[in-house]
Amino acid sequence: MYLSVTPSPHRHGNTNTASIMRNVILATLPGILALVYFFGYGVLFQIAICVATAIASEAAILRVRHKNIRVHLSDNTALLTGLLIGIAIPPLAPWWIGIIGTSFAIIVAKQLYGGLGFNLFNPAMIGYVLLLISFPVAMTNWLVPLELSQFSLSIADYISAIATGYTTSGLTVNELRHGIDGVTMATPLDTLKTDLTLGLTSGESQSKAIFDNIAGVGWQWVNIAFALGGLVLLKMGIIRWHIPVAVLGSLAICSLIGFVLDPDSNGSPLFHLFSGATMLGAFFIATDPVTAATSNKGRILFGLMIGFLTYIIRTYGGFPDALAFAVLLANMTVPVIDYYSKPTTYGRGSNNE
Repeated sequence: MYLSVTPSPHRHGNTNTASIMRNVILATLPGILALVYFFGYGVLFQIAICVATAIASEAAILRVRHKNIRVHLSDNTALLTGLLIGIAIPPLAPWWIGIIGTSFAIIVAKQLYGGLGFNLFNPAMIGYVLLLISFPVAMTNWLVPLELSQFSLSIADYISAIATGYTTSGLTVNELRHGIDGVTMATPLDTLKTDLTLGLTSGESQSKAIFDNIAGVGWQWVNIAFALGGLVLLKMGIIRWHIPVAVLGSLAICSLIGFVLDPDSNGSPLFHLFSGATMLGAFFIATDPVTAATSNKGRILFGLMIGFLTYIIRTYGGFPDALAFAVLLANMTVPVIDYYSKPTTYGRGSNNE
């Protein structure tokens, strides 16, 4: 009699990996629609490029490894990886950006480790960090929210800008980042960080139009939309509450302490919770069943670490939105967390060991 052991993710019940991934993908739709509403159709084109690259890369490496391509692609994990990277890429980034990041995520971060269940790090975050470090300018050139933009773009303009760097009328991507007042704008996280280095206080910086008095025009609604999708996943039992609550709670507490101690140099807790990729990371990335801690106690420790590292890197590091770095650093600690947080086997205690 032989015992067959398979790699994570392990689930009980009638669900399988393909249906779980499909439901996670569907849960991202509110956030994607919010991104399109505030930042334009370029979001959809980036997602399409990354998803197509993910599927093609997975098929190619599976062929090299002599694996059943149809069976492995049908689990929808490559589709989700491409989707998450596409969401994280600025709407008008060059077309090759998504191809490089996604192919690296699938081939190196996932398949070279042995495929689903064997990867130590979240593939989507590996691909995103590669792009952020290698092409920082392209990866931080987010568009001005449409309501603050002085330009109106057609679908042809989005396609042309992604393919060539210019719209059909000859405008560059950098020119499209100019707001209605003609001033070049960055994301709220980047704007606050830059303004603080220039000697402005947090209050002076956040009085700008792009902040909308909370976390940024568009960005706060995008985060709310991803949070709603995450709550659906919690309701369906696809993810558990431990990691999202720990991530958001840790980030809120750290930012509250910083804001109380020095409000002129720190963003408020609401700013940190509803800007950047906070909700996407807490509900859709940190909860990856393969690379996250496995016990309930371990999940809480894992989430607390991500929230703490996100705040520290955002505040003192060189990158405005640090969630991807925080997730990867926390991934490194999962074996240790699992070792020390594993539950005691029933019937065994200190006297029985």
